[in-house]
Amino acid sequence: MADHKEEQSVMDKISEKFHGGDSSSSSDSDDEKKKGSSSASATEAMKAKIYRLFGRERPVHSVLGGGKPADLVLWRNKKISGGVLAGATAIWLLFEVMEYHLLTLVCHCLIVSLAILFLWSNASSFINKSPPNIPEVKIPEDVSVNVALTLRYEINRGFATLREIGHGHDLKKFLIVIAGLWLFSVLGSCCNFLTLFYIVFVALYTIPVLYEKYEDKVDAFGEKAMIELKKYYAIFDEKCLSKIPKGLKDKKH
Repeated sequence: MADHKEEQSVMDKISEKFHGGDSSSSSDSDDEKKKGSSSASATEAMKAKIYRLFGRERPVHSVLGGGKPADLVLWRNKKISGGVLAGATAIWLLFEVMEYHLLTLVCHCLIVSLAILFLWSNASSFINKSPPNIPEVKIPEDVSVNVALTLRYEINRGFATLREIGHGHDLKKFLIVIAGLWLFSVLGSCCNFLTLFYIVFVALYTIPVLYEKYEDKVDAFGEKAMIELKKYYAIFDEKCLSKIPKGLKDKKH
């Protein structure tokens, strides 16, 4: 009996050790889970605090609207994007460098195309070949309506912005618009409209992909630039803008 009690006490001690080890291991695993969740929340908070240009919260691809237009601008297919850029460069060289006129170019292209198609269609019966398959080209109604609605919305928004600036409601927006118009006037005096349009096209076609590639560096530099601009604007507001009277009511008070 004494041996049986001693064996039972030894077994109880062994089981207590195992249970203690299990509880300690479970507490360790709980601590690890808590640490993992806290580190994940910390990383999410750090990501949320990262400065993005213009307060952007979505990726560049989704900001550009997604789909094929965004793929084209971000050079997802380098052959197609390069072809578009090469075509725009060829048009600029024709009109600007070779001094070709738009009406002349359109007429010459139509003359050559119609002559080739006409001769091919008439000669197909003599050379025993099928005539050219000329596709029927039509502009879809929904596409034209969507383009018209988009242009109408953007033009109305521009008019509303100009009207708001004319009423003197937003001084910061007024200064930004004046600076932008002055910059465009300087560029317009240096080059003609076609060259300016080509420069804007190349900039819009290359800046997004470069920004997407060097996003973190550009955002860090933009954050520093915005801090400096806000500092200078605060100084300018304190020394100049705050001294401008805001109306007769302020004078009476």
